[in-house]
Amino acid sequence: MTAIARKRTFRWDRFIANALPHVALIVFAGATLMPLLLIVSASFSDDTLLTRRGFSLLPQGFTTFAYQYVADTGTQIYRAYFVTIGITVVGTTVGLFVMSLLAYALSRPNFRFRRILSFAVFFTLLFNGGFVPFYILMTQYLGLVDNYLALILPNLVNVFFVLILRTYFAALPGEVFEAARMDGAGEFRIFLQIAMPMAAPALATVGLMTALTYWNEWVNVLYFIRDPEKVTLQYLLFQIQQNIQLLQESDVYASMGVAIPAQSVRMAIAVIATGPAALLFLVFQKYLVRGATLGAFK
Repeated sequence: MTAIARKRTFRWDRFIANALPHVALIVFAGATLMPLLLIVSASFSDDTLLTRRGFSLLPQGFTTFAYQYVADTGTQIYRAYFVTIGITVVGTTVGLFVMSLLAYALSRPNFRFRRILSFAVFFTLLFNGGFVPFYILMTQYLGLVDNYLALILPNLVNVFFVLILRTYFAALPGEVFEAARMDGAGEFRIFLQIAMPMAAPALATVGLMTALTYWNEWVNVLYFIRDPEKVTLQYLLFQIQQNIQLLQESDVYASMGVAIPAQSVRMAIAVIATGPAALLFLVFQKYLVRGATLGAFK
């Protein structure tokens, strides 16, 4: 009986030792998820009850009025969604290809202009021309006012993402590339058919972060876009929020006695803006973790 009791005690100790990390991770995940649940709940709550009682996990006076208020912009919000999806898809695809080409060239030790190109890339991490030269270049020299390229070109190449890809390409086995060259494959074919498939985790990571950059684009819209039909979703939601704030501060509108669903609309805007990006993150999260830790093992 004593041996059996010791064996049972040992099993309980092992169970507790294995369970504690899982419990800690569950508590941490719950604490991380809690703000998102509060935002979603508040977006479906009555604004008066939300102001009076505060936030809760369940909607207070369930209503979709906040989303209807945002949708009252008519077809503009659907057009903004279309524009945002368009620049995200095009910018991510082209940017990922350009950054991959640059990173692959920097990772090849036999590349003749490797040092010069590396210096040009790293130099941009230390020095920046500033906003005024950038604005003059985009508007006067390139003429990209009211042009979708003004939303794509500034984020096309990110030096930090290039370094992630370069690190991954440099870690790939060189014997594979040498064997391909012996079989008569050119450098561009090696890049497309060998290096790119082998670097899929890093490409997925950089692609996800690039897509999030384009999805959250609104500053360049403020600088270069004048046509309201070409604004992105983030900028349109920013305008809606600014209009609500102006209406709240207006004495004329306050004298009419009409309540503005300020809190619930802000939460609805947050859900609309972050919902697709959160789903995209869930799909590629395993690649994001692997790609983000590449530099730690080099």
